[in-house]
Amino acid sequence: MMTELRIGTRGSRLALIQTSMVVDAINEIREDFNISTIEIKSEGDLKPNEMVPQLGLGAFTSELEKAILDHKIDLAVHSLKDLPTIETQGLKTIVVLKRADPRDVLLNKWSKTLIDLPDGARIGTSSPRREAQLKHGRPTLQYLPIRGNVETRVKKALSADYDGVVLAAAGLERLGMASEVSEYFSTRILTPAPGQGAIAIQFRTEDLEKLKVLKNLSDKATVVSVEAERSLLKAAGSGCMLPIGAYAEVSNDLLNLFATVTALDGSQSYRVEVTGSINDPEIAGKAAFSELVDQGADQLMGLNKL
Repeated sequence: MMTELRIGTRGSRLALIQTSMVVDAINEIREDFNISTIEIKSEGDLKPNEMVPQLGLGAFTSELEKAILDHKIDLAVHSLKDLPTIETQGLKTIVVLKRADPRDVLLNKWSKTLIDLPDGARIGTSSPRREAQLKHGRPTLQYLPIRGNVETRVKKALSADYDGVVLAAAGLERLGMASEVSEYFSTRILTPAPGQGAIAIQFRTEDLEKLKVLKNLSDKATVVSVEAERSLLKAAGSGCMLPIGAYAEVSNDLLNLFATVTALDGSQSYRVEVTGSINDPEIAGKAAFSELVDQGADQLMGLNKL
């Protein structure tokens, strides 16, 4: 007997590709799901001219979450970095598939690296984290707000209004646009958003038993790494709006987490590196947060040091 499984997704080409990857993975482990895909517009999609920080947390996820809770869909596919760190009541999130390249990349009309761009070059970015880190390294460039899906931002970046753009490598690679990249940034130079490159699925907590097989879609190293990164973000009390970068890697039984907090104007940057156990990645994230606070980064995160 076939089980109906309605999967919700945003309608961008990247979101549809990521959803197709999840559908293929589900079909590989179970043949008794009758899967249908339903496109749902997020607030971020409906307000394409508003900057992400103004839209707030959940701009690309809240409508999908509502559709799950309203039983219009059974699960949703998200880019993990779009999801707030605090789980919505009644929902369960699982990180699935192996993480794609977590790095940020630069595209520009000269095909140059960041260090070789001429002073005053106009670089588009919609991320406070990226802008802060870029200003710290290249304060003499112009950083301009940019919105739209990946293809739109690439097109804008090569138009008359911009000279380049910084984006996530994962999206470009999934779209088959990696040939456009001028530079892949080291995670120590431009530290990615927590969870960048990872895909998550979300479903009703009441369906956990019915959908427990989906845990088999998870990649252990990916799950451990992003849990450490998001633990740091959760400790800071926010989602993707803070200029926090974090990247964790697994080596044997050890977890190495590198994290940064940078002033929005690029004037200050704090960096920490902690090593912990893969059996408790949350501790690594909390330890990195504590070290950042001890260094004085609490002011940049909007916290009051006790």
